[in-house]
Parts: sequence; C-alpha cells; structure tokens
Amino acid sequence: MKILVLLGGSSAEREVSLSSGGRVAEALKARGHTVTTADPHPDPLAVLDAARQADVVWMALHGGTGEDGTIQALFDLAGVRYTGSGHLASALAMDKDLSKHLFRAAGVLTADWRMVIANSALATRDWREPVFATETFAALGNPVVVKPSKQGSTVGLDIVKAPQKLAGAIAEAFKHDDEVMLEGYVPGRELTVGVLGGVALPVGEIIPKHEIYDYECKYTPGMAEELFPAPIDDVVRDEAQRLALAAYAALKLRGCARIDFRLHPDGRLFCLEANTLPGMTGTSLVPQAAMAAGIDFPELCERIAVEALRSVGGD
Repeated sequence: MKILVLLGGSSAEREVSLSSGGRVAEALKARGHTVTTADPHPDPLAVLDAARQADVVWMALHGGTGEDGTIQALFDLAGVRYTGSGHLASALAMDKDLSKHLFRAAGVLTADWRMVIANSALATRDWREPVFATETFAALGNPVVVKPSKQGSTVGLDIVKAPQKLAGAIAEAFKHDDEVMLEGYVPGRELTVGVLGGVALPVGEIIPKHEIYDYECKYTPGMAEELFPAPIDDVVRDEAQRLALAAYAALKLRGCARIDFRLHPDGRLFCLEANTLPGMTGTSLVPQAAMAAGIDFPELCERIAVEALRSVGGD
C-alpha cells in the first residue's frame, strides 16, 4: 500500500504525535509498504494532494484539529480514506460533555459533572464567586476534577481538593478551551480497553506515580506501571470489554480506539473518556494491549491501515 502518515499538527500534543507518527512510519515500512510522512501544521490544506495520492492516510495526530473531526471532514469531502473514526464520531469523542451524555444513554456509567462555558449568558452563577465553588463541591463531592472539555492527554487537568482553589483551576483550564468540565472524582483502579475494528483487546491496568494518569505519567518512561492483561477477575474483565464496546458504538467510532475506565472499590466501572486516535509511542497503551493479544507493533499498524481501506468513509 501507499500510505501517508500524518503527524505533528498544532495541538498541545504535537511532540507526542511526532513520536507516534515516526514509530508508525517505520513499522509500516518494515511490513513492506511505501510510506511517506506529512505535517499538516500550519496549513492542513497543503497535505491534501499527498493524501489523494495515497491509498490510505494513517492518522497519527493527537488533539486539536487532527482529532476533533476537522481534518476528517476535509478528507471525507475529498474522498480520502483515513484511519480512525469519521468526522462526526471524532467530534463527539473529543467533546467530553457530549460523550458523557451518550455514554449514559447507552447504559455506560460515568461520573456526575457540570460544565462551565466562557461568557455564557445561561450561567446562573459566576464561576469566580465563592458560592459557586461551595455549590460545586456539594454537588460533585471532594475532590473535583477540572479539565478542558475538548482536549486530550489530560492537558490542562487538575484535581481540586479545596473550594478556594477551584476558580484558579478553571481559569487555567480556560487557557486550553472555551468550555471546562467539572467532574466528580472516582476513586479506584485505572483500567483501559483498546478496541480494534470492533473487537475489544485485553484489558490493561495503569498504576501511575501521580494521583491520576496525567500527561507526565503517560509519556515519561518509568512514571507509570502498565499491566497487560490487567490482574482482575474474569467478571470485571468481561464487563470492562462489554462497556468499552458499548461506548465505542454509542459514539459511532470505527477503526482503533481506546476507552478508559475507573474501577470503583465497590466494583462499579465508570467510563472516563474515549480516545479516537490512541498514542503509538514507546509507552502507549494500545500497542501494549495488542501485544498481549499476540499482535506485534508492525502488524497492529498494518491492521489499522487495512481496516481503514474497508471503511466506507464519512459517518
């Protein structure tokens, strides 16, 4: 196949994307494919000619316009086949608020949340007021997770344990997005389920050095222990895979994706989010899950490309 690997981009995850894309390109070359790479930053339209000449575009972009459906919509209009989900599904998965509504409609448990929208005329209280923090903690519990609604890799995320620090965390999150999610913190173990072409991969467990699996823990070797398969009983494993597939279907995802969960001490599984273009770096989770299923990295990359060729395009 003639494969164009898109990498880099303009999001806060640019460096991660460059790492993912470089590994993917080398893996696909090792499988005998003709591979070129392109960076859509600063002009996404500049890659369109190269994309049209390829059999498939391998999307190694993370965050921003590379993962929110923007470039996917462009490719759909141009008749270009690409890996990952279509433009609508990509946008839905990137928007954490919409995702959580769809999860609940599909019977997938997710933590309670509130949204703060910049300059919203519908807000009943100013988020800078102390009473707002008091009401938020009363509704969501302590601590409160603060994160941009449309970012990936925990960019701009904070865990707030004191009401007086909530406004500062919201202000910081607003640097990355015009919508901020305030979410109840779910204690417990961090589980992840990769999905490849509608089939759930082995469940993994992440044990981060920090309180949460944040950006540093994700991409710094030694900052998290990742166990594939996860040391959980069969009932929890089967339920995590079932819920991952339900979330995958609810967002209309396709190709390769990753669904993250928290396993509460009482046994309930709470869905955190869906990632439509999972990382492919040396510390990334989906390659580890695939390896646990007997799929090495070059074969994984090739399977993702083949899956994209079978897709009909669009949503």
